[in-house]
Amino acid sequence: MRVATWNVNSIRTRYGRVVDWMLREDIDVLAMQEIKCKPEQFPRAAFEEAGYELAIHGLNQWNGVAIASRFPLEDVQASFPGQPGFLKGAEGPDQPLEARALGATVEGIRLWSLYVPNGRALGDPHYDYKLDWLATLAHDTQAWLADDPELPLALMGDWNVAPLDSDVGDPSFVQGVSTHVSPQERSAFEAFEKLGMADVVRPVVPTGFTFWDYKQLRFPRDEGMRIDFILGSPAFAELVTDASIHRDERKGDAPSDHVPVVVDLDTGDDEGDYDRPMVF
Repeated sequence: MRVATWNVNSIRTRYGRVVDWMLREDIDVLAMQEIKCKPEQFPRAAFEEAGYELAIHGLNQWNGVAIASRFPLEDVQASFPGQPGFLKGAEGPDQPLEARALGATVEGIRLWSLYVPNGRALGDPHYDYKLDWLATLAHDTQAWLADDPELPLALMGDWNVAPLDSDVGDPSFVQGVSTHVSPQERSAFEAFEKLGMADVVRPVVPTGFTFWDYKQLRFPRDEGMRIDFILGSPAFAELVTDASIHRDERKGDAPSDHVPVVVDLDTGDDEGDYDRPMVF
């Protein structure tokens, strides 16, 4: 099984490019972030005609997550149990939830498409929201693994955190001044690793960025950041046979500012490929 994550930065703008890449690269499951549309606005036909089933969680023209799969999507869940909400200028609990998390089980593997809040700036309420969001997700992840230690679980998406100095090539991000690289955010990311959730891509692809800002020729200068990750439980990590970052998808006409991150899994089902929809 080939599983991927990609912040597509508006699926209605890029659905042709996304579907073409999925077919070309033989992607079985794609977790998408920043789809920027409601479910009824999602370009379903292009995916369904290509043989993919969809789960979509979008509330407006901002944020939004989705999963496309050649296999049945089971136990679909929008938002994780304790997910905090956010409303600019509002305080206290019970803030409206944003469309930032979508879970589904595919062939016994639990997958989450995650769009972690940006944080905006140190000291901004959105920064506190980001840290709370990550802490709550870590708490829920710990509960999932405690309930089923053998669960093949993957947390995939745009984490908006660059955990290592080598993950930062954009000179506008400075530790102690900028979001994404602050000690608090890096600690929040590390909390998942302490739970046993491993970055399953880095052992295969130790260096390389996944995001380049559109401004100031960041991509031609390779001034990017590595902020898109697939974190897997021990049971998921055991299935991983290969991984890749598809840098070339940042090239060409109207690309997303992120690129796909891919893992290959050995699910032990050699006959599974024969059940896939045929595409001509």
